[in-house]
Amino acid sequence: MSHKLRIAGWVAIGAVAGALTTVQFQAVARGTMAPLPLEELQQLAAVFGMVKSDYVEPVDERKLISDAITGMVASLDPHSQYFDKKSFKEFREGTSGRFVGVGIEITMEDGLVKVVSPIEDSPAFRAGLKTGDLITKIDDTMVKGLAINDAVKLMRGEPRTKVLLTIFRKDENRTFSVTITREEIKTQSVKSKLVEPGYAWVRVSQFQERTIEDFARRVEDIYKADPNIKGMVLDLRNDPGGLLDAAVALSAAFLPENVTVVSTNGQLEDSKFVYKAVPQHYLRRGGSDPIRRLTEATKGALRTVPLVVLVNEGSASASEIVAGALQDHKRATIMGSQTFGKGSVQTVRPLGPDTGLKLTTARYYTPLGTSIQAKGIVPDVLLDETAEGNVFAALRTREADLQKHLGNGGGAIPPMTDAQRAAEQRRDQDREDARRRLEDEARKNPGQRLVPEFGSEQDFQLQQALNQLKGRPVLVSKTQTIRSEEKSEN
Repeated sequence: MSHKLRIAGWVAIGAVAGALTTVQFQAVARGTMAPLPLEELQQLAAVFGMVKSDYVEPVDERKLISDAITGMVASLDPHSQYFDKKSFKEFREGTSGRFVGVGIEITMEDGLVKVVSPIEDSPAFRAGLKTGDLITKIDDTMVKGLAINDAVKLMRGEPRTKVLLTIFRKDENRTFSVTITREEIKTQSVKSKLVEPGYAWVRVSQFQERTIEDFARRVEDIYKADPNIKGMVLDLRNDPGGLLDAAVALSAAFLPENVTVVSTNGQLEDSKFVYKAVPQHYLRRGGSDPIRRLTEATKGALRTVPLVVLVNEGSASASEIVAGALQDHKRATIMGSQTFGKGSVQTVRPLGPDTGLKLTTARYYTPLGTSIQAKGIVPDVLLDETAEGNVFAALRTREADLQKHLGNGGGAIPPMTDAQRAAEQRRDQDREDARRRLEDEARKNPGQRLVPEFGSEQDFQLQQALNQLKGRPVLVSKTQTIRSEEKSEN
C-alpha cells in the first residue's frame, strides 16, 4: 500500500512540475522576470503530492491549487487578491453597484470580519449593524480562520433568503445574533441637497461605474434649483474608493482641462502613467461624457465655485486621489482628518473566462509627486467629528496599521524617534480612552447615534465647512496630530 502511495505522490509531483515548468518557460519568454526558482517549485510539487496521497481523506486537487494561489497572492499586501469563479462574479457586481447580499463594507481584524460601514438603506443598515461591529459567526460557520472572500461568499446568496449573523459589539461588550434577509443592493453612491440658499452639499460614498453619471445629474439638478451657488461642499468622508477612471472624472469636473490629476508608477511600463483632466483619461469606450455635459449645463461654474472637500480616516484610494488633486492645484480647501493612506493601484487581470487576479501594480502620486501610500492626505484644516471632540477617529484603522502594507516608496523606513514613539503611545492611550468613552455613551444612550448623520443639521464638520465658505470663524481641532507614513522599531 505504501508503495502505491509513493507512486501516487510522484505522479502528482510530475503533473505539477510539468505545469510549473510550462509556467517557467512562459515567464522567461515574457522577458520581464528571472527564471523561477526550481528548488522551491520542486518543494511545492512535493507538498502537493504528499497532501494528495497521504492526507487522512481525499482532497480536491483543484481546490488545493486554488488555495495555494490564494495564499501566495494574499501574502503580498492587504489589497492583492485571487478571484475564483464566485468571488470574481461578486467583485464585478460590486464595481457595478449591484449585488445580492446584506449590504456591508467589511475588512478583517484579528481573524474576524469587521464592519467598516453598513451601506445606507441596506438590510444590514436597517437591522442596526454599526461601524466596528465584529461578525463572529455566519449561520453555523465560525468566522475565525476564514479568508475574507469565504466570509463574503457565506453572506451573499439569492434574493429573499435569510442569513444569521452573530455580532460582537466591542463598545457594548456584548454578543448578539441578528437575522437579515438578503436583497439586491443598489448602492446610491451620490447624494446631494441645498443645505441653504446658495450652498450645496454633494456626498460621494463610493466610486462605481454609475457614480459620475449620478454625480453629473445631481449637480445639474442643484444648479437648476439655484443657479447662483456661492459655495459647495464635496463630502468624501468614509468613501473607501473604487474605480480610478471615476476619480479622474470627478476631479476633472472641478479642475481646468488637461491638468494632471494623478500619476502612477510601478515595475511595468504600462503602470507608469500620468492621468490628466481630459475625456480620454476617464471615458470608457463608447460612453457619453457626463462631465462635459455638466460643464455646459452649469456654464463652467463648477470649475470656479468656492469648494470645500471633507475627508476623514475612512476616506481611501479614489477619494484620496480626488482630495490630493484638488489640494495640489489649490482648487479646494481640504478639511477633516488625515485620510486612510491607500495609495496603491490594483489591476484586475482575467485568468480565464471566470477567474481573475487583482494585483497591486503601482503606487499613486498626487500632481506634485507626493505618495499617498501609508500616509494619506493631510487636510488644510483639521476638524474634530463633533463640537465635543472625536468619537470614532481613534478607533479607526488606517493603511499603516494593516499587516504587510506597502511602503510609500521613499526607501528604507528609518527607526522611530523618541517623539514618534511617544506619539504612538499617545495614540494607543487615545484609542483606549475612546473605547471606554464609547462604552459609557452606549450604556447611557442605547440605540442612539453617537455621531450625527452626514449632511444633517447636526453634522458639525459640515457646519464648519459652511463657515469656511462664508468666511466665518472655523472651530479647528486642538487635539489632532498628523501620523507619519510608517511606524517601525527596527
